[in-house]
Amino acid sequence: MPEALYKFVSIPEAQAISLRETACLGSDTVAFTEALGQVVAEDVLAPEPLPPFPASIKDGYAVRFAEGTGDFSVAFEVLAGTLPAKLEPGSIAYITTGAAVPSGADAVVQIENTEQLPPAADGKRRVRIKQAASCAGEDIRPTGSDIKAGAQVLRRGDLIDPAEIGLLATVGASSLKVVKQPLVAVMSTGDELLEPGASQLDGGKIRDANRPMLLAAACSAGCKVMDLGIATDRVGQLEQRLQSAIKGGADVLITSGGVSMGDKDLVKPLLEHHGRVHFGKVRMKPGKPLTFATLDVPCSESIPDSGTEANFSQGTRRMLVFGLPGNPVSSIVTFKLVVLPCLRKMAGWQEPGLRRVHARTQQDIKLDAVRPEYHRATLSWARGPDGADDLQGEFAGASTGGQLSSRLLSMRSANALLELPAAKSVLPAGSTVSALLIEDLGKMPIPEVPPETPGLSSS
Repeated sequence: MPEALYKFVSIPEAQAISLRETACLGSDTVAFTEALGQVVAEDVLAPEPLPPFPASIKDGYAVRFAEGTGDFSVAFEVLAGTLPAKLEPGSIAYITTGAAVPSGADAVVQIENTEQLPPAADGKRRVRIKQAASCAGEDIRPTGSDIKAGAQVLRRGDLIDPAEIGLLATVGASSLKVVKQPLVAVMSTGDELLEPGASQLDGGKIRDANRPMLLAAACSAGCKVMDLGIATDRVGQLEQRLQSAIKGGADVLITSGGVSMGDKDLVKPLLEHHGRVHFGKVRMKPGKPLTFATLDVPCSESIPDSGTEANFSQGTRRMLVFGLPGNPVSSIVTFKLVVLPCLRKMAGWQEPGLRRVHARTQQDIKLDAVRPEYHRATLSWARGPDGADDLQGEFAGASTGGQLSSRLLSMRSANALLELPAAKSVLPAGSTVSALLIEDLGKMPIPEVPPETPGLSSS
């Protein structure tokens, strides 16, 4: 298959094409405790107000605002989780934080503004209100002040993080509809590959790093995974693995290796035979041979919701296939740039693309004269000039070193890809470039902080 059959596309074009062919999956009903990292498939409404009663904000005494300061008998106490009696005029009630304010009371006076008095002759507690509430309603959370009955607490398309789990528990949504998690099948190709547990490397063999790495990347993206193992450079083996992915119900098949133009690069012809190859080479460094195809395969389940951008025929479903390069760095970089946004869209993300920030380069970087480069880098927060306050700082982008596509060590600390243009020149240190985030910035290096800075510590 001559390389001329495939025109170069840019990474933005590759992302647009693959996202256009990607449809959001259907929905599942799951327990709210199992919904972390998934996307809400339908709005979640509050069945009752929160709080469901006027609640005290502080430990203190429930009072009638109009009665002001003075000495009062404590009629009863109200603890959180109990139903209070009615408060009669001329008396007060001890109340704890979060407890229901008794009817008849319209303010709470905190303990600090009171004084305990000797008990009355009948043994009742007595308390002096030294500083009255400043207004009716003071230190009381009104009914529904946090969430009104019928309020929308989660919207379709919201990503469920720990705070959302708390919200679901608050409104009693013990189960909810979420967008299905994509099932991703992963296989490696190549006669040279051995399983990672191989004790010796003989006869030109290497251990398969791509498959475990891509399975982990898919899991990290919230997907279910199917391990298809290693396929040798034989048409029959590749066909067998492809059929396993189809029969297993995979939404996405990811291959690594076999997508260049050598005699043993058999993935592209296989995909051409079974479906449509949308692009077969990308103008980028690293990752030029990246391939994307779609296959309409037999479907035993219901077809996806109408209104999606991709077209589906009755009795078939759309399977996406990404043929990633065999070099480990090329493989994971192309996964982050092109595959990950599609997995996010399948899972219901409203904005599936990678997030972009500006960064200032920390070293001179030689640019590639032909292809734009996605340069592995570690972002950290740099203080402003002369140690100025952090609010005046910026992201510093430090190269992870040698950028050979086989050098997986260059990905170890990378949390961003610097978007560098194709040019026959050197980008000087201190240049501001755009950077695509590929990892959680919560793990980025922490800058040293001068010891006199209050409230901060160095790491």
